[in-house]
Amino acid sequence: MNLASRFHFASAPDSWGVLDYPGPSWNQSYEKMLDEMVEAGYTGTELGPYGFFPAHVNVLRPQLEKRDLKLLGSFVPVVLSDPASAAIAVEQIRKVGDLLAALKAPFLVLADAQSPERDRISGRIPSDGSASLSAGQWKNVAKVVAEAGRLANDFGLDLVFHPHIATYVETPEEVEHLYDVTSATNMGLCLDTGHCVYGGGDPVAEAEKYRSILRYVHIKDISDNIMSEARRKALTFDQAIEEKVFTIIGQGSIDFPKFFQVLARNGYSGWMVVEQDVKFGATVIPPAVSIAQSLNHLRGVVNQMAAAAIP
Repeated sequence: MNLASRFHFASAPDSWGVLDYPGPSWNQSYEKMLDEMVEAGYTGTELGPYGFFPAHVNVLRPQLEKRDLKLLGSFVPVVLSDPASAAIAVEQIRKVGDLLAALKAPFLVLADAQSPERDRISGRIPSDGSASLSAGQWKNVAKVVAEAGRLANDFGLDLVFHPHIATYVETPEEVEHLYDVTSATNMGLCLDTGHCVYGGGDPVAEAEKYRSILRYVHIKDISDNIMSEARRKALTFDQAIEEKVFTIIGQGSIDFPKFFQVLARNGYSGWMVVEQDVKFGATVIPPAVSIAQSLNHLRGVVNQMAAAAIP
């Protein structure tokens, strides 16, 4: 298998500013969005927040098929530390599971839900663990993950976890703790390069560390300067997005040639969702243009590696 064929690039509604709940960003035409993904060169998409794309298989399937787009999965955030979350996770997975399974989507992406407490210190989490979960709360996380894994398996979905800013699984130390307490499960990692950096991590190091369970990748780029300002001003995550902390791929600080070299060396083969979290209505460059520029940059990285016979 040649190098370029190992990496499949998909897009997602968040690059158009689609939020997790209904509002003005949901008034965009999903069909136009899908058209713009295809025109930019993408071959897959995530579902986005449940209800933005049609939730009925007989409506969504023909929209994807006529564009040769693969549906990859759905993002399911739950309050992992809450004892009631196992039931909530089951309810949410059942809601999306039939749709994902019918469309042969491979992934269910689990995450901790954002909280006001962590949002106030997002990107600035104390390293001493004083703002992290307690031992009892981590036990509850393990229960939720185990239940989510069983149900995902029933639907034929691969459960992966997305460490996320403004949640209790944000920093590299918290990610390590998560996989320690869930070691009895088969949960994989969805590594988001932008969230990793924002949370104080190094995507290259994390990709290497978790190479045996890295099954899905979200590609974001991030501005070091804006991130530093966000920390200095103690901005919330949404405020940092409004300040355009996430950039077009290749215009930020992440070393994507080195990141892809690690993936290639470790045999990663599969999907990558290319994203740029933006505020709806506040983009200077239209999403259709920015997603195309991002994909062109990534293809250039992969093509240069192939030309240099890496690995």
